[in-house]
Formats: sequence, C-alpha cells, structure tokens
Amino acid sequence: MTAPPLAMTRGAVPAVVQRPLPPRRPRRRGVKLPRFIGAWSVAGLFSMVALAGAIQGGHLQTLRQTYGDFHHVAGRIAGFGLQRVTISGQVELNEREIVAAAGVDSRQSLLFLDVAQIRDKILALPLVESASVRKLYPNDLVIDIVEREAYAVWQRDGELKVIASDGTPTEKMRDPRFVDLPLVVGEGANKRAKDFVALLDVAPELRSRIRAGSLIGERRWNLTLANGILVRLPEVDAADAMKRLARAQREQRLLERDVLAIDMRDPDRITVRLAAEPAETRLEAAKKKMGKWMGNDA
Repeated sequence: MTAPPLAMTRGAVPAVVQRPLPPRRPRRRGVKLPRFIGAWSVAGLFSMVALAGAIQGGHLQTLRQTYGDFHHVAGRIAGFGLQRVTISGQVELNEREIVAAAGVDSRQSLLFLDVAQIRDKILALPLVESASVRKLYPNDLVIDIVEREAYAVWQRDGELKVIASDGTPTEKMRDPRFVDLPLVVGEGANKRAKDFVALLDVAPELRSRIRAGSLIGERRWNLTLANGILVRLPEVDAADAMKRLARAQREQRLLERDVLAIDMRDPDRITVRLAAEPAETRLEAAKKKMGKWMGNDA
C-alpha cells in the first residue's frame, strides 16, 4: 500500500536539511628562493665540471701542491690561514728544522691542523725531549720545546754521535763545541755514560788526563789516557779502583812514567806493564788517534 502524500499548507516553508561541509584544504603558500640561487647553481655546475676536468687531465695534484687541500683552502678563505709559527725553547735546533719537522706551511688553515700529530712529528727529532703545540686563533701556531742536553760523545763502529744523559743519540759529532764532552766507546756505552761520568767525578784530578772510556763486554770500563796509557778497571768496585789510581798518581807519579798499561782489576795490587817505547812517542800516537776520532786526519 502506498503512503498518502503529505499535505502541504500554503505559506509553509519546507524543512532544510544541513549537510556537513567537506574539510577545508590548507592554503598553499609559495616558497621564496634566495636571491642569485640561479647564478650560484650555474657556478657550482661549472666548478664541478672544472674539477672533473682537472681530475681527468691529471692537474688535481698540481693544484693541491700549489694551493693546498680543498678544506685548507676553504679555511683560509674563512680567515683562518696559518700566518705565523712562534717557537720557543730551542737551543741547538733552528726554527727551520722545527717547522720542517712539524710539516706546516702557509697553504694550511689553522682550523684543520692536528696539534697532536704535529707534536708527534716534532718529538721524532732526536734532540727534542718534550714539546707542546697550541693554536691561537685566528692565524697563529705556538710550539714550545725542551731539548735534550748534550751529555757525552759516543763512538761506535768508527762513528761519533752526541748523546743525551739518557743515552739517546741526538746528532753526529760535527760541532767543536762538544769536543770537551766525555767520550765513551763501544756497544752499549751510550746507555752507561752516566756510570762513566760518575767514575770521573770520583777522581776529578784525573779527569783532564782521561780521553775516553771503553765499555768492555758491556760489563766494565777501560780508560784511555791522553798520553796513551791504558787503564783496566774492575767490573766491581770501579770507583774504589779510581781512588787507588788517583792516590798512586799523587804519591808515585805513576801516570807520568813510561808505562803502557795499568791493571786495576786486582783489589790488592796494581799491575803495571812497562812501555817498550818512550812516552813521547806514545803521546804523539795518542794525538793522531784522537784526531781520527774527531774527523781530523792531522
């Protein structure tokens, strides 16, 4: 059965059905690009093309040698180029040697320098005992070093080297300033140089007469005197033997006689070997030998 139609009354307003509105889409806003981005993009493209061409043409290494690595170039452009290196504490070393060892130059930027790496390079110099490296922005590098003090001269296999108190060889014997340092000879003598100097201190009146100490078997010392006399010291109580030798010189002028060798290894007596040639001849031979040690053939 069909429902009867609704009766409409004149003047009546039909009901309005309100439907929900669709969600409002967010309004799109335009993004303002930086000025000159087109020019920068083109410049960047050309730079990439130029870089690729330099790599293919083998010119990149030349550019790096001339201007430095790219990051250092960028650091210099930003105002952090390395302009000054200040060095303090050097005595025997000169500034060029230290800067060369540090591996720094004006093509680098202070921003990208590794101070720990620079310090390790400087410490590799035999004369350097300790070092510190600091950056002072924007353009300065500060290097402070402490050098090893020249303590003695060490001869091994005919080569002379200046050594520090801990036995570290620092440089070859070229400078006459070191000629008055104690001379130690033989394998391991550099590590025992302090022991030899201690023996010299026991008998300071003999020091000017002693030219060298030779370490025998890394156990005991032989002394070579300026007049060519050889003195054999014991392995044990060498200091006591030095005192006995000094006493013999004071009382008997033993070191001024025609003696070839003196054996101090027996604690109860001194054994003397007389020379077959006059002391003057042996003195001349000793001078020639010292001249060879010092690199002088005269």
